[in-house]
Amino acid sequence: MIEQARSRGFDAVGITKPDAVPEAKARLDRFIADGAHGDMLWMASTAARRGSPDALWPEVRSVVMLGMNYGPDEDPLAILAKRDHAAISVYAKGDDYHELIKARLKEVARWLVHNAGGDVKVFVDTAAVMEKPLAASAGLGWQGKHTNLVSRGFGSWLFLGSIFTTLDLAPDAREPDSCGSCRACLDVCPTAAFPEPYRLDARRCISYLTIEHKGPIPQDLRPLMGNRIYGCDDCLSVCPWNKFAEQGREAKLAARDVLRAPKLADLARLDDAQFRALFSKTSIKRTGRDRFVRNVLYAIGNSGEVSLAVEAERLLDDASPLVRGAAVWALGRLVPREKFAALARHDDDASVVDEWNAALG
Repeated sequence: MIEQARSRGFDAVGITKPDAVPEAKARLDRFIADGAHGDMLWMASTAARRGSPDALWPEVRSVVMLGMNYGPDEDPLAILAKRDHAAISVYAKGDDYHELIKARLKEVARWLVHNAGGDVKVFVDTAAVMEKPLAASAGLGWQGKHTNLVSRGFGSWLFLGSIFTTLDLAPDAREPDSCGSCRACLDVCPTAAFPEPYRLDARRCISYLTIEHKGPIPQDLRPLMGNRIYGCDDCLSVCPWNKFAEQGREAKLAARDVLRAPKLADLARLDDAQFRALFSKTSIKRTGRDRFVRNVLYAIGNSGEVSLAVEAERLLDDASPLVRGAAVWALGRLVPREKFAALARHDDDASVVDEWNAALG
């Protein structure tokens, strides 16, 4: 099966049992009880099924975990110094991995059924499956202090997928935690999203805030976002195990040139149709134009580039109150108070009014 998986683009394969990670449910329950999941209400509503593979599918006897390397061809942190350009997470610069990996998983699963029998189900990360602890149990790596999977061979850059099967397959050995005393991933986080090692508070995580959070981002966190407009790779990028990482070999996952360092000004001008066209077949498209431009405006406000104030001023009249509110905040950071006060206007949306009041003091 390993040869079959590799021929279909997977770089890591391991097998585990559905009851191999009993501690995962307790960690999930604590995460939800703390409210650390924020707007991701689906995590709470699917917690019973997510807690264990056999709760999702009682017939499962083995879980095949597969990883596909998407290692970048450049330093993901270099873009952070270009304040008038946008930083987009490595995983989102190419085609949406969900569809690609699911199709490849189905091919491997069909081969497994044809050659060994049994029933199968395939899952990518949109299903109620805790891929990271299962992948660690299957020997693909270990969950680092940033809660993400770390691989000896591929560092932080593995997309995960799983095949549940009714076959009783021999499990692989678990990979030991090799983080040691290192705190690089914890200390680099711009928003202090890790209350302690191996625990994440998504409500402070830039990836969560820019992708999942639906409303205005808390004002105290906006300046810490810098020019990160979709996701954040800081904790992944600084991991010392990346010295063994390789560039991904799947062409469809490679970064599109237009998304490597797009100008904030260009992104701020996107209407809905242009947004959908630019991000066609990417994971960014599902966030929607309004949330995306919200993020762009926060980055504009953080840029220190007075020339970008014109982009924020133009969006004061946008149809979306989410965008208008972000435009108010950005403009308030870039222009003198007198000019800003002269631009103030009535708005029917309470959240935008709050933005004006906060900015005007």
